[in-house]
Amino acid sequence: MSGSDDRAVVIGGGLAGVTAALELADAGLKVTLLEGRPRLGGLAFSFKRGELTVDNGQHVYLRCCTAYRWFLDRVEGAHLAPVQDRLDVPVLDVAHPAGPRLGRLRRSALPVPLHLAGSLARYPHLSLAERAGVGRAALALRRLDPADPALDGVDFATWLGRQGQSPRTIEALWDLVGIATLNATAGHSSLGLAAMVFKTGLLSENGAADIGWATVPLGDLHDTLARKQLDSAGVRTELRTRVTGVSRTRDGNWRVDTEGESLDAAAVVLAVPQREAHALLPPGALADPDKLLDIGTAPILNVHVVYDRKVLKRPFFAALGSPVQWVFDRTDSSGLPDGGQYLALSQSAAQDDIDEPVSVLRAKYLPELERLLPAARGAKVRDFFVTRERTATFAPTPGVGRLRPGARTDTPGLYLAGAWTATGWPATMEGAVRSGLSAAHAALTALGRHRKHPLQEAA
Repeated sequence: MSGSDDRAVVIGGGLAGVTAALELADAGLKVTLLEGRPRLGGLAFSFKRGELTVDNGQHVYLRCCTAYRWFLDRVEGAHLAPVQDRLDVPVLDVAHPAGPRLGRLRRSALPVPLHLAGSLARYPHLSLAERAGVGRAALALRRLDPADPALDGVDFATWLGRQGQSPRTIEALWDLVGIATLNATAGHSSLGLAAMVFKTGLLSENGAADIGWATVPLGDLHDTLARKQLDSAGVRTELRTRVTGVSRTRDGNWRVDTEGESLDAAAVVLAVPQREAHALLPPGALADPDKLLDIGTAPILNVHVVYDRKVLKRPFFAALGSPVQWVFDRTDSSGLPDGGQYLALSQSAAQDDIDEPVSVLRAKYLPELERLLPAARGAKVRDFFVTRERTATFAPTPGVGRLRPGARTDTPGLYLAGAWTATGWPATMEGAVRSGLSAAHAALTALGRHRKHPLQEAA
């Protein structure tokens, strides 16, 4: 027996890689986690800006995100990212002819699908006929199977049009949710992925869409707490470490080369973005590795504004009739000194804005915030800055499903993880954690180390 038979190497320290490393270590393997950045967390991280601790982007999850909730429990951080008692989304339309109008998407205690019926019946951003049409489309959506390959080739907007959904209904309801979860408009989203999001989040269980978010900087969860648990599990974590090669050894195991050392292992998990994975894949690992290069990417822009006073009373809201999409109060979590307020604007599908200069974005978004929040009109802006993730997610375009590989490669002992793999989910924290679990359990099965899947325990 080779000395590397109980060793695993995980390449990439985002949520997928950390998850895989924890699960492999919990099963008794000796795990080394390699990450090129100086921190863990991937694209869900924090940084310092003066007195502020800033998340690079606003991340939320839903009660139905059982894998991410398992992750929070595993790093002992669930209490730092609580979920709403009941779904409640304020939606402010500033383009209404009669002036700004506030609506809410709220659920009741009634069973699915009646739990949203009362809220939709009173939703002021749609006409009576449009509200009735939403119910019919929702019932049709419940009949779809998101795993049906035929759905992957159809765009969501085309399907919504066939269900009688008006452009206004798509804008004020379907895209309101879809852009935030899919990072694309309905016209650029696979029906399969959209059906998965809406069926799971809104049409599965009464509380499935209740929203959770971190009340501390993301780095506290995905870096600090994650690193503590990795250390406790015996994982050797190496940051600022670039992997230069992954190759098969003569005894059928694996060698991972970095700029400073070579590591031997029985299992290797590539938990890096698709293009980086493509560059590291050895010959024969996938039948058509270039498919990975065909998985597109989509940007997310976050606009950060610090005011000298409180201008928003709610923890968050969504906007219509404005380029602003979602606004979150990050004052407490950022450590902002008393007296001011720090708002973060999360702008998904941000192709038009992602490369604009800060001055252009400031001229665009500050007046919009004043339209949405009258209290901002007399407030002084202490700071304005943006964070850009040009390749924040994979693009959920029609046809992407056939490009996403599973956890297993064609070469024994080499596995793939990342939100871009075939999780059935769009590019979310949930998808990333699920992919890490899938890769870890594929490796454990191959090594004859059977371990119950944590999501089966939660089911």
